[in-house]
Amino acid sequence: MAESNEPVGLLLSDDLIFTSRITGTGRDLGLLIQSARSTPLLQALACRQTPRCILVDLANPGLVIAELMDWLRQSLQPLPRVVAYGSHVDTATLKAAREAGCDPVLPRSKFVEDLPRQLPMWMA
Repeated sequence: MAESNEPVGLLLSDDLIFTSRITGTGRDLGLLIQSARSTPLLQALACRQTPRCILVDLANPGLVIAELMDWLRQSLQPLPRVVAYGSHVDTATLKAAREAGCDPVLPRSKFVEDLPRQLPMWMA
């Protein structure tokens, strides 16, 4: 269960530079974003922190988005918003994320562009 009353967002990404950019944007907005480099670590954090929003890098090694979404539905109530982003040329992965229930699913460039404006709403 949650360790504090502060709303938490979680990020699944093993890209350290991009992770720093996202968590830094959250910090600038007064939002706490915790990062996980693997699905098992994300799951452990989600059980402890009761996230408001989960940001998922679809290029994360070993990620099977449908399995992650199934686990989230079974493990977290209410289901937090899951925002996924990935390469604009990997249309099959973006489609799989939409079909799994991520909303929104964005190309990486659009995610970066929208992050400062949308993150507070995704965390609401």
